[in-house]
Amino acid sequence: MSNFFHTKIEFLKGVGPQRAELLQKELNIYTYGDLIQHYPFRYLDRTQFYKIAELDESMPYVQVQGRVKGKEVLGEGRKQRLAATLVDEDGSEMDLVWFKGVKWMQKSLKNHTDYIVFGKPTAFNGKFSMAHPELEELAEEKQTTAFLQPVYHTTEKLKAHRIESKVIARMMELLLKVAVPNIQETLSPELIDHYRLMSKRDALINIHFPQSVEKYNAAKFRLKFEELFYIQLRLLRQKTVRRADLAGQVFKQVPTVTEFYKNHMTFDLTNAQKRVIKEIHKDLTAGKQMNRLLQGDVGSGKTIVAFITMLIAADNGAQSVLMAPTEILADQHYTGLKEFADRLGINIGKLTGSTKTKDRKVLHEQLRSGEMKMIVGTHALLEDVVQFHNLGLCIVDEQHRFGVEQRSKLWRKNPCIIPHVLVMTATPIPRTLAMTLYGDLDVSVIDEMPAGRKEIVTVHRFDSHRLRVFQFVRDQIKLGRQVYIVYPLIEESEGMDYKDLMDGYESIRRAFPEYQVSMVHGKLKAQDKDYEMQRFVRNETQLMVATTVIEVGVNVPNASVMIIESAERFGLSQLHQLRGRVGRGAEQSYCILMTGYKLSKDSKTRLETMVRTNNGFEIADIDLKLRGPGDLMGTQQSGVLDLLIADLAKDAPILQEARAAAQRILQEDEQLEQPQNQNILRHIKSLSVNTINWSRIS
Repeated sequence: MSNFFHTKIEFLKGVGPQRAELLQKELNIYTYGDLIQHYPFRYLDRTQFYKIAELDESMPYVQVQGRVKGKEVLGEGRKQRLAATLVDEDGSEMDLVWFKGVKWMQKSLKNHTDYIVFGKPTAFNGKFSMAHPELEELAEEKQTTAFLQPVYHTTEKLKAHRIESKVIARMMELLLKVAVPNIQETLSPELIDHYRLMSKRDALINIHFPQSVEKYNAAKFRLKFEELFYIQLRLLRQKTVRRADLAGQVFKQVPTVTEFYKNHMTFDLTNAQKRVIKEIHKDLTAGKQMNRLLQGDVGSGKTIVAFITMLIAADNGAQSVLMAPTEILADQHYTGLKEFADRLGINIGKLTGSTKTKDRKVLHEQLRSGEMKMIVGTHALLEDVVQFHNLGLCIVDEQHRFGVEQRSKLWRKNPCIIPHVLVMTATPIPRTLAMTLYGDLDVSVIDEMPAGRKEIVTVHRFDSHRLRVFQFVRDQIKLGRQVYIVYPLIEESEGMDYKDLMDGYESIRRAFPEYQVSMVHGKLKAQDKDYEMQRFVRNETQLMVATTVIEVGVNVPNASVMIIESAERFGLSQLHQLRGRVGRGAEQSYCILMTGYKLSKDSKTRLETMVRTNNGFEIADIDLKLRGPGDLMGTQQSGVLDLLIADLAKDAPILQEARAAAQRILQEDEQLEQPQNQNILRHIKSLSVNTINWSRIS
């Protein structure tokens, strides 16, 4: 794109410095390019006219044509309003009312004049009225042009300064008048021809001011395709560059791995685990840096795959790091792996925020000398003081909880040769999201549960069934089992009638006086949390009342019942993660979702899904449709998904086409040097280095 789109927004007619400052702060609109890509989020249908007799309160905004017959100012002072009567050609009447700008409206509204009126109809005493409708005088010679009117996102602060959707639409009209000659094509003629795409210029005009529904659909498809195409192109090029440029240590020796398999492993790996280990081993012997995403449901056995990968590194003189997002999870990984490492005589350490200073010194020394082969920890591993003799493998658990900058700090801890990277997640990621978030990684999936695991039985119960649920809990405890009870809030928040944790803790103690109860929540100090967790692990307490801090981590095979209070308050993948805390032993496990009777449509869908399936990937797909990608992975906050118009929940088919197109182009012309790809190359060159979304006008 030309420098035209870098022009500061204040230079657009009617904007100026004050409005520009507001647009920057509220909507991140700094330049002409930012404004033209501030797309409408919906449209008002101005293509259809209604008779007054056809109106219905359930209608959104409608258009009526009629004549103003009489107007008067009613009320006094602040309660003053202007009322007018509109009569259509059938003689039906409706009221038009204004509570603001009464004097100005009274002057400008003409009696006995024909108008097009646009607004939301409401019925009162059997008669329809519209408050603050939009008006357009109907001139005899002027034929009405039907159109879809764009509605733009704005904010309360902008509205307070009279920058409403209509004002943004006016700015857009002015901008498009001067912008059209500067809009260059950004896709190759082949792509435009193959997918029958609208030109970039027409797409930008018709996304803001569609000349027809067909043209709007064509504009929307073109812009979504382009956005997803450039995201995939960027990820695929990164992958190619990494494969070509980044060497990785070659890990060919596996004597300890063989010994571990033969003498120390007390269980069989599933076929899925074996397949994934083969994929990882192939990467580690290829001489290129491994960059792999390992997806697997809660309890599918990712940790043992991680340990075997760490063993391969140790067999080849390299050190490995396993970084987890919370101390609870780091502790659990460490405890699980130490047992195996000790049997094999391998030095493994743990470094978290609560590691004592004197222990840290020993750890730092052993890491620098290479004596310590494996270390498990939290963000504490990222500190500059943590240095390695030869860091060869970085494993990051629950990757989406770490920022890009945090992760790259780990990679830089080997200045000679970049470590291999294995990213693990128990949050099943829908395919569309994985292709967009992790399109530059190779993906391995553990899609099989270890033998002997029984499927968790999930039921939905209303609060009125509580006594029956408690009796079931008693029966389970008598069988020697333990129970989690999870609450959404720590303290009661105003206006919410959900059970809070403190209340819950007291009522559980009253209901089960014969048993011991632990309580864990986010506001507890780390050592207190740990103390309570350990009591539960040792079966000193039979019931654990907690918030979602137990969502990741805790592994108590004897806990076989999970009760989730106010289950309607949780997201679907969160419910699935919580459910994964049980079902870790050989006994039948249960998850009971407790709710009141008042449930929204989405809540019902979430609860029905949980009861119907244990498949994390199916759950993730439904969650994506319900919530959208921003909430699902925390990507909105981290800026990973800088999407302008595409919607990953709805646009999976377009995404697949766009990825295939990007792959095809890069296979034929990796450097984009051929004449037909000049538009694409020119567009990429016009972007700043930090641009995440390559479809942006920059």
